[in-house]
Amino acid sequence: MRLPMHFIELTKPDGRSLTLYSSAPITAHDPAPSPSTESIQANPHLRWHPLRGEWVAYAAFRQNRPFLPPPEYNPLAVNADPANPTELPRGDYEIAVFDNRFPSLAPDSHDPPALHVASAPANGRCEVVVFTQDPGAPLHSLSVSRIGLLLQVWADRTTRAARSGTIRYVLPFENRGAEVGVTLHHPHGQIYSYPFVPPIPQRMLEREQAYFAEHGQSLLCRMARTEIEDALRIVYRNEHALAFVPPCARYPYEVWVMPLDPVENFAALGDEQRRSLALAVKAVLLKYEGLWQRPFPYLMTWYQAPLDGKAHPETQLHAEFYPPYRTRERLKFLAGTELGAGMFAMDVLPEEKAKELQMVPITLDE
Repeated sequence: MRLPMHFIELTKPDGRSLTLYSSAPITAHDPAPSPSTESIQANPHLRWHPLRGEWVAYAAFRQNRPFLPPPEYNPLAVNADPANPTELPRGDYEIAVFDNRFPSLAPDSHDPPALHVASAPANGRCEVVVFTQDPGAPLHSLSVSRIGLLLQVWADRTTRAARSGTIRYVLPFENRGAEVGVTLHHPHGQIYSYPFVPPIPQRMLEREQAYFAEHGQSLLCRMARTEIEDALRIVYRNEHALAFVPPCARYPYEVWVMPLDPVENFAALGDEQRRSLALAVKAVLLKYEGLWQRPFPYLMTWYQAPLDGKAHPETQLHAEFYPPYRTRERLKFLAGTELGAGMFAMDVLPEEKAKELQMVPITLDE
């Protein structure tokens, strides 16, 4: 039996959609607000990079999006001042998802410019996911049940995207900290729904398919079993989930989080698997936060199966965390070999950083 998830769908004054989610029935909410009543005339487009064989999105209007506004004007706060409306209504919901006002991809993109390289409409979707109404409650401070609800929300958004018939990949992620480019500090993430499988997930899928064809099992599930046998790089483990520093980490404090059994997407998670995965996510974030006893920036990206109508037993749902710091005071900047050649160079061993994280004491409450 699935844990209940309740939702209400609303429309903002500018025409964008807003969905409110909760683990309990939503009994009260205000109408959906918006910082502007004018419809969003976003029309991003794609241009083909012939040397790299990949699409690049262009959305010049994104230059006007909010950038580190003062605390008294938080666009993601609950609406309280009619003269300065925000994105969220008052109500007894837990998580909110709405269409980004400044999207890199949009469902109704049209008429891309004619160029000497191929161009196309950027027909996808960019959504903002607000984790909590509390602007001072980062993801690591939220309950395990709230993180579990977030996993359910990601499943629901992926399922909706699949129904569109035009979306081929859904990527939820969170940027935390100015060091990784965050422009709004209210705890939130984003979901990009692409009309194609982007280059990095595509390369992962190819490697997973090749391994499955040769060995008849999931590459990541095999890696997880090996990590458990080695016990060198495990950051957290419970009955159904594992968090570890991969032996091939490209960032000093990189961590992967995944279910132990094969799970190809969020919707395939059982209740116990989801709770275990939520515990693992919270454990990693608490380890990060406790490492230097200060807010810890990171990029959290979730990978799952593509939306092509096929079964993908080779693909494993998992998160990859990319923290930008290589020491307490030094950032890891991508330079010549990383950006120019695509080969990362590390000056520390994953085992050393795993040991640092293993030594951070945490208390996991519900």
